[in-house]
Amino acid sequence: MKWNKLKTQFPLSWRNAFISALVMTASIVTSTLLRPVSENDMYAPLIFILAVMIISLKTEGYFYGICGSVLAVICVNYIFTYPYMAFNFTITGYPLTFMTMLAVSFIIGTLTTRIKQQERVRIEIEKETIRANLLRAISHDLRTPLTSIVGATSAILDNYDTLSPETKRELLSEVREDAQWLIRMVENILSITRIGADPSQANLVKKPEAVEEILSEVLEKFKKQYPGTAVSVKVPGEFLMVPMDAMLIEQVIINIMENAVIHGVTTTEISVSVYRRNLEAVFEIRDNGKGIPPDVFPRLFHGSISGPRERQQADNKRSMGIGLSVCTSIIKAHGGTLTARSMTDSGGTEFCFTLPMAE
Repeated sequence: MKWNKLKTQFPLSWRNAFISALVMTASIVTSTLLRPVSENDMYAPLIFILAVMIISLKTEGYFYGICGSVLAVICVNYIFTYPYMAFNFTITGYPLTFMTMLAVSFIIGTLTTRIKQQERVRIEIEKETIRANLLRAISHDLRTPLTSIVGATSAILDNYDTLSPETKRELLSEVREDAQWLIRMVENILSITRIGADPSQANLVKKPEAVEEILSEVLEKFKKQYPGTAVSVKVPGEFLMVPMDAMLIEQVIINIMENAVIHGVTTTEISVSVYRRNLEAVFEIRDNGKGIPPDVFPRLFHGSISGPRERQQADNKRSMGIGLSVCTSIIKAHGGTLTARSMTDSGGTEFCFTLPMAE
């Protein structure tokens, strides 16, 4: 059973008690096994000090660490110090052992409490970043089809008598397609909002999808916005069915390709290849643009990918879409990874993400 599942199935107090009991039991068993092969009893205090450290790290607050310290001193005195199975409070160093274990539990408990508080702050910051990127994504991804719908319907209404039936049908088909796209986007916005600071816990509805169909949809949408960019696609001979949320994965691929055009500046060609590697599908997206500066890579998937001036110029052309940080969360929610590297031999950038082939 995975640890996060254990956390959701048992209350915090029961988990802490279970961890403490497990660690102390392991310490007693280990010390018992070492007794026949050791010439003195010095191993026991060290093992139980380590046990107190582990309990303080793995439990919440100070209570279980202090209880572990008291129990450890009792075990060392009663079980693993001569005379065995008897208390002897006159042993030299006994008070020092007790105070050492107590101090260890307090120090580790304080450090872990601070670390957990910092982790909670970090998680909240990541949530706010994802929310901001999501708002930009919604403004971009909903504005484009709405503008197309308004333009097509206005053309029909203003020129109804002069347009041929074929032109009207073509315009109405585009309106229906954009409306269907909006419906799917609205349905999947809730899926994106479920991807928080811990994407592995996101509750996505994944269905087996044909990779060829996903790429076909991506190319059709991408060509409408960037008809001047050449796109090549390479898929394996075998028929790949990959469990995924098709809309979210399409958005990830489109966003990466759009970034290649906007931020690559000199990008004229994009290649998309998919292949199977063991039990996962690998998606590689390469461009021949100017590439990404080395100093940008550390923060590439955690917020802005450009400076203020470049970001303003990019926003004048289009919004940031779903953003690379949200792309990372989507891929993590699918159980995969997203990476990027510069193509030193041919120039440009390569983005690579993986998706598990089976649940």
